[in-house]
Amino acid sequence: MNTQHTTEPAVVSEAMIPTADSLHRGVKLALDSGEVDSVAAGYDLFRSYRLAVLAGPRVADSPAHQTAVLTIVNTARRAMLGGVTVSGECDVPLLVSHPHSRTLADAVVSLGGIITLDPPSGVPLLTVGVSAPPPATHPVSLAVTFAGWRGGVIPTSFGCTLDESAAISTAAVLAGALGVSEVFQFLRGNPMAGSRSVGMSLWSPEEPAWENASDGPTSILLPSRLWLIGLGHLGQAYLWTLGLLPYRVPNDVELVFQDFDHLTLANDSTSLLTSPKLVGRRKTRAMADWAEERGFRTRLVERLFPGGLAIGDDEPRLALGGVDNLQARAAFEDAGFDCVIEAGLGAGPSEFLAVRMHSFPASTTARKKWTGSNNPPVSPFQRATAYTALADQGVEECGLVQLATRTVGAPFVGAVASTLVIAEVLRLLNGGMQYEVIDLTLRDLNSREAVRTSRRSDQWNPGYTN
Repeated sequence: MNTQHTTEPAVVSEAMIPTADSLHRGVKLALDSGEVDSVAAGYDLFRSYRLAVLAGPRVADSPAHQTAVLTIVNTARRAMLGGVTVSGECDVPLLVSHPHSRTLADAVVSLGGIITLDPPSGVPLLTVGVSAPPPATHPVSLAVTFAGWRGGVIPTSFGCTLDESAAISTAAVLAGALGVSEVFQFLRGNPMAGSRSVGMSLWSPEEPAWENASDGPTSILLPSRLWLIGLGHLGQAYLWTLGLLPYRVPNDVELVFQDFDHLTLANDSTSLLTSPKLVGRRKTRAMADWAEERGFRTRLVERLFPGGLAIGDDEPRLALGGVDNLQARAAFEDAGFDCVIEAGLGAGPSEFLAVRMHSFPASTTARKKWTGSNNPPVSPFQRATAYTALADQGVEECGLVQLATRTVGAPFVGAVASTLVIAEVLRLLNGGMQYEVIDLTLRDLNSREAVRTSRRSDQWNPGYTN
């Protein structure tokens, strides 16, 4: 097989004794579940996970199709350490915002993908913009598809996709992330993954029949003033999805970034805008560089939330929450925002595929919802063989506890959560229904629940642009 472009793999740390700031959050899944007896075995397992992507003719002239391809590569290279290849229509002009890339192939490689002439056989396959099903040489073959505000995946053996002639970019992000989720779950042994249609409508998330669900407009107003609280797994996913919106004048957009932490190697395994070369930088400053390269304006707040914060009249009134500390989440409404939209992710090897979105104001306050709540307990590392092996290597109990308190994570879960949060903003701006809770798990997306808001805050301007 001839390789046209390659990229260096991300740095991994299994050769060293891992720390809470270096351990891959997917590999931690294998440790916490007890399926491997060492950190090295966990990395070996995740190096066996691979993905192939086939880009069809529609990718050449469709920003939405390119958005799906780039989302697949960005999420999959972090979750599947064996690599992500992309074949087909790659040497085409890039139609979405990705600085320093002229072609789709350039962007794929910059995100960690590998360009090949043909998809390798025997590897799970995702197709994007392909009209005819590929040869049956893959254990799983799924068509990533979208239309309007709907996105999902359909087995290529079904011989059908959605219309795909017009779609908002957020639906394409959703479709790409769901494709990676299904492949990952197949590799992890979910017997349903890869043989089912999976998707949802971001306009009508409560409707179960997503292929024919109610749809919204594709010519839409976009948010122009946002305050992002937390710039880790979720906050960077929000930015990834925002950055792919088709802003006519990016300089119209003002973003306030609030975080106090620095990037670590572990962030690279879940956070869509982190790379090993950014390790050690403040999250606010790395994300500001990313945003300003795309023409957005930024302001930075480098302290804990809320920390006595009270927003000023000239600052964004709409906040996106992306923190996992329950005390901070309880304070979301204290700073004076007119609207807060936030997401939380499940923790641990059995719940990491869960997502819950909240918006405020709602039928209850954030403080009532989270006051008295505690963060998830430390995982029972004493019962996992891999942690015993680390203790035998000389890792002290303090270090083991720090490892155990870090949650299992997968980048495609954050990407799906980002589409729920950004879609809530887009519906707010474009006359759609508002929801105070959307609860789902990627293990069974059909079991999702959506609760419409009972309180609407209409007397404020969230900020919008074309």
